[in-house]
Amino acid sequence: MYSLGSESLIKQAREIQETELQKFYSRLVKLLQLKELGHETVDSLQRLHLILSANKYARTLPSDLQQRLLLLLSSPSEQLQVLSSALLRETPPSSGEELNNIQENVSQLNTHAAALLVSQARSRTDLNNLCAQLVHGLEGRPSDRPTRSLMFTLPVLNSILRLSRESLTEEHVTILNKKFVDWLRYASILQGGGASLGGFFTGPRSRQPLPTAELDGSVSGDFFTVLCVGQGFTEDQWMNVYSFSMLRHWLLTYHSVSSGNSTMDAANRLQLSLSLSHSFSNDDQSEVDGSVVSMVSATSSSSRLLPPKERLREKAFQYCQRLIEQCDRKAQKKSDTELQKACMVEAVCILDCVCVEDPSMVFRTFPSIKALFSRLSSDLSYARVLLPIAQFYLNHGEMAAVDCECVWKLVFAHFPAELFNDPFLAHELLRFLRQNLDGLRLRAPEFIRFLPNLLKFLAWDSSAVVDDFVDLLPSLVTEGTAVEILHTLLDLPCLSATLVLQLRSVSLPISESSSRGLLPLDAFRNPAFRGLFLFLLRVETGSGHTIDRLSTLHDLLAEAADWPRVVRCAQVVPVLLHIYFNTVVTVGQEKLLAHLILVMLERSGLLLAIPTYSREIHRVFSCHLLRLCKLRPSLVVDQSHELLEFAGTTANVYSKEEVYTHVVWVLGEYLSAASDSRCSVALITSCFETLEAVLFEITSSAPPPGTVCPAPKVITTLMSALAKLASRSHDLIPRVSLFFSKLRTAARNGSVAWCADEDDLVAIVTRGEELWFLLKAPGVAQSVLTPPPHVLTPRWHRDTNLAMPLQLRVLTRLTHSQ
Repeated sequence: MYSLGSESLIKQAREIQETELQKFYSRLVKLLQLKELGHETVDSLQRLHLILSANKYARTLPSDLQQRLLLLLSSPSEQLQVLSSALLRETPPSSGEELNNIQENVSQLNTHAAALLVSQARSRTDLNNLCAQLVHGLEGRPSDRPTRSLMFTLPVLNSILRLSRESLTEEHVTILNKKFVDWLRYASILQGGGASLGGFFTGPRSRQPLPTAELDGSVSGDFFTVLCVGQGFTEDQWMNVYSFSMLRHWLLTYHSVSSGNSTMDAANRLQLSLSLSHSFSNDDQSEVDGSVVSMVSATSSSSRLLPPKERLREKAFQYCQRLIEQCDRKAQKKSDTELQKACMVEAVCILDCVCVEDPSMVFRTFPSIKALFSRLSSDLSYARVLLPIAQFYLNHGEMAAVDCECVWKLVFAHFPAELFNDPFLAHELLRFLRQNLDGLRLRAPEFIRFLPNLLKFLAWDSSAVVDDFVDLLPSLVTEGTAVEILHTLLDLPCLSATLVLQLRSVSLPISESSSRGLLPLDAFRNPAFRGLFLFLLRVETGSGHTIDRLSTLHDLLAEAADWPRVVRCAQVVPVLLHIYFNTVVTVGQEKLLAHLILVMLERSGLLLAIPTYSREIHRVFSCHLLRLCKLRPSLVVDQSHELLEFAGTTANVYSKEEVYTHVVWVLGEYLSAASDSRCSVALITSCFETLEAVLFEITSSAPPPGTVCPAPKVITTLMSALAKLASRSHDLIPRVSLFFSKLRTAARNGSVAWCADEDDLVAIVTRGEELWFLLKAPGVAQSVLTPPPHVLTPRWHRDTNLAMPLQLRVLTRLTHSQ
């Protein structure tokens, strides 16, 4: 929602009158005719953008104003370029003459002009022509074009190719491959802009270009990369930066280009480009005091004889090896350290792409990747660099016959345990899991045992990563992990609270914890309860069992029930439980499903006391309890003892109404010989007596203090279950009929203590009378209350002994006749 001030401005922009708008156009044209465009012009342009964007229909600008805005596209001020491009994109497409003039003059192109050209292209042919023009413009000699014309070529190409994947031909690929090789490997190593050595007698004529420097201040003795610094940079050095920023996606997609068009995926590496550009534009104080010669520079002369694609892979390999070497140097600025990390990530990803395309490169690449992992693995600040290294090990570790156990232990054990509160790492690690699930199951199946550790990301920031776990959870549920996953999901709010306590225990002095009233923090630090919290913080599956002390844990975390992070975590648990049960019915055997029923019954009363949390979990349990029993009716007989024990506890009627109602319905529906031949008369009688005792107890006295009257649904479900059981064992019919008779008599005598609403009481008595009259004909009662399968799933349209198939065929012919 917009703020009140913003809504007021939008309303004014929508209600502006045409006469006032024309005056505003005229005044803006006069402002744009001035030699110097000041703040008033910028404010007017911003106001015009609000007017154009706030209206549903596009407005047509006067021709003189549109011409002035087109001229602003080549303004030296980037702010004016942005505003003019944004304004023209809000208007209907131009006739084409003005934009064609810009398109024909490649020197005028910049990213903002390109956005306009792309948005107002009238056909795919226009985009293809623009792409071809830009690619062929790269073939000219540097003296044939303005100095900065190529600075924007690659970003513009990316913008076009993202929209038109067929705009690149095989000829274009060859041209770009050659240019990438030149930009990456043969950029100048001298600083641009005529850097001065300083001094009193130094003049413009005596300034000599200096070599670029490394991040540690030493002289750059090898070819130029994005980690070389200087006071100024030449065009080919800037093209080196842009080329590296899009090299990975180029390597991933150029091989799919056929002799006709391509299926080029040109997603732009904007974040890396901005980081690199920021570093280049701000780093103007580097010192040159040494020289380094890289081993990568020893390039074989035979590489020049390779085809363009293979040659580009070779140069990309050399470039990335040089970058990894440069990252060993200690940067003089903190921002440069972050730049080194970004470049390491990109370099490892590019090497991975190179090795995927050419497996023979694996043996040349693995030594440097292995050395990089050994150097960084002890420093968790490089976690985001280590993930691409893990990807490299996953893709190529088997070919190189390398032991990857240490990599998986670092990624799946240490990262979530130590960096669960890092949102960027959480996103990238979970994305790594989603993209590599099949490969991990094949080459690193042990990752599943770290599931409790991975769930820390979900417990800490559930709203941000729930979509990832919605995708991941079905692949993590197996026969061996199903039970522990169910317990862990139910305890997820407790884990969320424990993670908060873990961080607070580090930041908050022990002497201050009691004064702030943080009782859970005191419990977290108490050695007597340390085992409970350590179990929640476990790294691997199968590390213990705390079901006997869960109530104690919930009491300790009672104050945390209203913490925002814990409440948000509790809100996603029902969603994940639905996914869990939908998966487990497809992978679980009958023994596992039977055990899950016991877990549901047990855990329905062992949940953290968060408002609405228990109610939502009970609703999920009820839904899937019915589904499990419908899928496997024999589960009711297998677990009849536990189900009867749950149904025979009167307290469950008041505290677990939803689950209790469905347990009673399941007993009445599936406890029959038709569902399972093992169901005996003795078992039916035992179940009848248990439910009869509960129903008699709740309808003969007022509810316990602090509770409300039982819901009519519970009572009618109990009555229906008793009637179903009696219809299967006729000796029980007099007992249930006597109860229905007493119930009607008690209701006629006036209000009862166990039902507060008169309409509810009438509905309950009516239901009892219906069942009573039905049981007077036992044969009919059994057919109605326990219908045979052929009645529940009729196949009349397929039964040849009935007239229904003939009637259907006649109706079909009538409706399909000409």
